[in-house]
Formats: sequence, C-alpha cells, structure tokens
Amino acid sequence: MNLHEYQAKDILRAHGVTTPPGEVVTEPAAAYEAARRFGGPVMVKAQVHAGGRGKAGGVKFCKTADEAREKATAILGMQIKGLTVKKVLVAPAADIASEAYVGIIVDRARKAPVFMVSAAGGIDIEEVAAKTPDKIRYHAVDVRYGLRTFEAMELGFFLYSDVKLARAAAKVMQQLYAAFMATGCSLAEINPLVVTPGGEVVALDGKMVVDDNELDRLPAIEALRDTDSENPAEVDARNHNLTFIKLDGNVGCVVNGAGLAMATMDLVKYYGGEPANFLDIGGSSNPEKVVNALRLITADPNVKAILFNIFGGITRTDDVANGIVTAIKANPLKVPLVIRLTGTNEEIAMKILADSGLAASSDMDTAVQQAVKFAGGSR
Repeated sequence: MNLHEYQAKDILRAHGVTTPPGEVVTEPAAAYEAARRFGGPVMVKAQVHAGGRGKAGGVKFCKTADEAREKATAILGMQIKGLTVKKVLVAPAADIASEAYVGIIVDRARKAPVFMVSAAGGIDIEEVAAKTPDKIRYHAVDVRYGLRTFEAMELGFFLYSDVKLARAAAKVMQQLYAAFMATGCSLAEINPLVVTPGGEVVALDGKMVVDDNELDRLPAIEALRDTDSENPAEVDARNHNLTFIKLDGNVGCVVNGAGLAMATMDLVKYYGGEPANFLDIGGSSNPEKVVNALRLITADPNVKAILFNIFGGITRTDDVANGIVTAIKANPLKVPLVIRLTGTNEEIAMKILADSGLAASSDMDTAVQQAVKFAGGSR
C-alpha cells in the first residue's frame, strides 16, 4: 500500500524527523489561502501514487499566493501515469544548500532492512545506482538491535564531512528506521534530505510503501489508504479477493498461486512475449473469482491474448473451468484464449471445457508459446 507524501511526512514527523509544514487542499482557492498563511514562496505538489511527479509537471514553485492558485488549477485534474490528481500539498519553499538521499528497503536475499544513502539526492536514485554506484552506501540492519548509533554515524559521515551534519543525519536515519519498522514498510525514503543555509537537516519529501501483509495489525495505517489514487483495476481486484498488478504487455495471465504466476510471466518473456498483468486467483475453488479475473483482464485494451495457467491442488480445476465457461457465456471474448489445466479434477475440467467448445492443454510450455504467438510475439 502506497502512502501519499503528506501522510509519510506526518509519520516521519511523529518519529521526530524535521519536515516542513504543509496543507493538503483539493481546490485552487484553498491553495491560495494556504500560500497566504505561509507568507512566502511555496511549492504546490501533486499527491498521487505515481513516480515522476516533477517531470510530469505535478510539482511547481510559486512565488505568490496568486501563482499558487494558478498552478493548483493546472495540477488538479491532470493525469500522471494514468492517475488523476485530486489533491495537492502546499508547503513553504525551502532554501537548499545541499541535497542527499536516504532510504530503506527490505532486501529479501539478506532477510534484512537495508539502508541506501547517497549525497546525490534530489534525482532518480535508480539512475545514480546504474551510472555511479560508488555514490551509494548500503548497510544491512540487524533487526535484533536496530540501527545502532555507530552504524548511523558511519552512514552520516558518508554523506557529510562536517561532524555536526553527520550527527544530525545519523539521528534522522535512526528516526526513519523507527518509522519504517513501526509502519510495516517495505520501502521508506527521504529524497531529498536537505541541508539549509543555516545548517539544519530537513526532510523535504517522504515516500513510504507499506507491506500489505502488515495491515491486519496496523488498522490506523490501513485507514490511510486512498483508493482514488490507486489503479482502479487493482482496487477492483482487491475488492474481489484477487491479487492483480497491471503491467505493460499484451498477454493477459490468470494463474493460481504467486510462485506459478511469477514463473508464468518469466516463461512468457522467455518465449518472446510481454505479460500484461500479474493476476493470482489464489487457492479458492470459487468460480466467481474466475469470472471477475476475466472481467478485469478483458477491460485492458492492450491484451491481445489471454492465458490461463492452473495447477490444481487446493484449487479444483473443474471449478476454474466452470468459471471460464460462465464468464465467456456472459461476455464473449474478442481475443484468443489459451488454457492450461492440470491437477485436481483435471478430467472433469477438460470435459466441461470440451462440451463448451473450448480446448485445453496440460503442458505449460505449449500453452505459453501459443498465447505469445496469438498476441503477436514469438521467439
């Protein structure tokens, strides 16, 4: 679950991190009033769950309250990576002497939270990692002890040679780690972490991504979810107990089990195709899930072929077959459908499909190759 910048800043502030004040507004007139209250140049920043807001024109510097209203008018309602901006953050513009990047991710290989810090802040950290990896310092945290002071100071000195600044940055990193753990994050970052001309270390921006598996124990964090700023298809999928992530390809995938779904997408890529989505119907034997899965995939105009890849264990393949038949009868498909079924009640499932004029294979490679070919790609 993604948090907005203003929500992440609220959490950071609650853990002691110095962040500038700000007001979230949904109307240009309110942006004008907020800018007047701050009494000086302000930033007007789109609040939407998409990266690259600045490049898309969603972050603007405004010298006056009138300009803040003008820029808010332009930003509110704009589309950034397919998402509509419905609110903006108005915050005082800061004088900046230097910028740095501080972030934490969950490294599943190390089974630990890992700090990434760089003095090259304010730009895409991915670009820094690709072109100048020596500008990034990594540090894995032992969760039994947390980020200890000497570790934080080592990272602080990687950013700043001045002892005072290194100590201030170290404190911010310990506070960021506390927020990361308390909020169940898979990612938390401050970009940029700035030094003002007066020597104060301030978090100008904040980003947090919460692991969905943490939400059951964190109802206050789950309450921060903003479905208006999420992909509508992903919201729809979650409401129907499906795990769905939209991708940029043209082979729609319906699979049971996250591991098999990942393997299916890898195989689609191996045979020269591009997956259009990650969609896991889970272990349920509810045909309605299949109906909803097909509805989600067929709503994507980029999908040129649909691939079902079902390995029946807990999931009964005959229930999946019934779901496919029900969905197609209600909404006939306009793109080719390839079905691979094997496992529990496989013979019954094959008969159900055959009685409705549908063919299915039990071989995964054959099915994937066929779906890729139908979608217009091949290797």
